[in-house]
Amino acid sequence: MKYDIIIVGAGASGIFTAYELVKVNPNMKILMIEKGHSLEKRVCPIDGKKIKACIHCSVCNIMNGYGGAGSLSDGKYNITNNFGGELYKYVGKDEAINLMNYVDEVLCEMGGAEAKLYSTANSELKSKALQHDLHLLDAKVRHLGTDRNLVILSNIYKFLKDKVEMLFDTEVLDIDKSEEQFSVITNKETFTSDKLVLATGRSGSKWISKVCGKMGIRTESNRVDIGVRVELPAEIFEHITKEVYESKIVYKTKKYNDMVRTFCMNPHGEVVNENTNGIITVNGHSYSDPKLHTGNTNFALLVSNHFTEPFRDSNEYGESIARLSNMLGGGVLVQRFGDLVNGRRTNERRMAKSFTIPTLKATPGDLSLVIPKRQLDDIIEMIYALNNIAPGTANEDTLLYGVEVKFYNSKVEVDTNLETSVKGLYALGDGSGVTHSLSQASASGVYLARVLAKI
Repeated sequence: MKYDIIIVGAGASGIFTAYELVKVNPNMKILMIEKGHSLEKRVCPIDGKKIKACIHCSVCNIMNGYGGAGSLSDGKYNITNNFGGELYKYVGKDEAINLMNYVDEVLCEMGGAEAKLYSTANSELKSKALQHDLHLLDAKVRHLGTDRNLVILSNIYKFLKDKVEMLFDTEVLDIDKSEEQFSVITNKETFTSDKLVLATGRSGSKWISKVCGKMGIRTESNRVDIGVRVELPAEIFEHITKEVYESKIVYKTKKYNDMVRTFCMNPHGEVVNENTNGIITVNGHSYSDPKLHTGNTNFALLVSNHFTEPFRDSNEYGESIARLSNMLGGGVLVQRFGDLVNGRRTNERRMAKSFTIPTLKATPGDLSLVIPKRQLDDIIEMIYALNNIAPGTANEDTLLYGVEVKFYNSKVEVDTNLETSVKGLYALGDGSGVTHSLSQASASGVYLARVLAKI
């Protein structure tokens, strides 16, 4: 089975690579291989009633399948070079923005036109934040919502299904390279191609490291972000979320000089479990349909951790902290902020008295037994800083879920065409460590497709 191009991974970068290849060179024979399910089969078994906690599916439907980890997310596309990756270092700042705007146009054509485009530029919030040493990063934000996001992905699938061969529930076990072609060995059969694109996303971090090690491709150890997901009444952040929706706020702590940031804000959303390599962490969703709105807003507070020699395995560090949470709580832990700062474990009795009603069934516990003191001190200081621009953030009943970990793939060494040192082998999206967001991952796919179409 010989193809011009094989794409490993059907996440944001893989899908947009295929989409743009079809647009610019429809005669190419393309195969996309995905470990997870097709979109209609991507259903997490947790329903909050009969099944309340992760049952460790062999392939996590939240993280894998058509659309990747972004499919069942709240569908936020940030158009900016200020965060979400470093694509601009490879393609230039103006080109990176142009590519993200193009992705936005495609998303609107495929069903996202009614989603509002927010902007943080020139907002009063930015000035108020600066008064309290909080820094609001500039970006345009298109919020699709989990529900609308699925419609858009379905429409893109309909466009691709007769033009690109797609194999789901198919795991790539190994890759070989001869002088003339690549062999992609799966759990079903072996396929060959002239060009090979690795677009495995964050969930494929260990796999892509293995491939790079085998083929002698240099990688650079990256950071890991560790923190909690904050949940509080939506009214506390309403004046912020109505204006900018996704407020990416960065704070440098006084105690340690560490960087803490808000991430993935979900107005009127819900907190959810996430399975990464068998470890249960926490995330958040929000929906475009008002009927699906909750009374709470949630967002992550993340502390960036960069390591120097001799330690290199930043992801293992993050996983070890998440395992502690799983060990103590059987999954995700939740603690009231008032209990945390007063040195008390949150128990069922204290949780029952909380005015903030949790949207995720998590185990009440003590995050100080899980998160290292330095990171926990950073998070507490950040909550008090946010309280200056959103009074009520530091309320006793603010809920903290732990842990939230953002794993970053080791950065794969690629050139300005996103090609590795192995000729014809490309790495892009979050799987390459070049991008960390839906918008930049998608844009990297568009960029690579245009490069491949010229070869």
